[in-house]
Amino acid sequence: MAIKTVLGEAQQIKIATDLIVLGARLQVLQEETSLSRERLLKLYKEVRGESPSKGMLPYSTDWFISWQPNIHSSLFMGIYQFMIKNAGVDGVHALISAYRLYLDQVQGIEGGEVVLSITRAWFLVRFFKAGMMQLITCRECSGKFVTHTNELHNNYVCGICHPPARAGKTNAKARLLAGHAE
Repeated sequence: MAIKTVLGEAQQIKIATDLIVLGARLQVLQEETSLSRERLLKLYKEVRGESPSKGMLPYSTDWFISWQPNIHSSLFMGIYQFMIKNAGVDGVHALISAYRLYLDQVQGIEGGEVVLSITRAWFLVRFFKAGMMQLITCRECSGKFVTHTNELHNNYVCGICHPPARAGKTNAKARLLAGHAE
């Protein structure tokens, strides 16, 4: 059993608090910190004022491939990989920093909707580390987009360059446009 230091425990609490504020599920906190489940539950309730969500975590690589989630996932992974390569951060610190930058980018757009949760971002990073997903370059815009590793990628065109027919036609967008029309 490792000997815990006060400073080490404080760092773990800071990581857990950052993840809780960003909306991480309890299972993510358990994986990324060495704090006990009971301690994490107490911290979660203290930070959020409510018990954590229960149920299974979203575990599917397919979610990241659909149109809007793919754009957001690709943005996040670009930021995450930049942080790893250029900012000298790694692990959970890179996840937290990259997710905050992702939020800044999305929320900086009028009507911008956050599609990627911190929990899904955490899974995405794990899928990349497991070799299940990768970034591939779009032949038209040269952007890098999330794809399954074992798919054929010749002449890949992203969902921004070639959006699906119903792309962007959501109820939220209709409500937003109706609000501007009044």
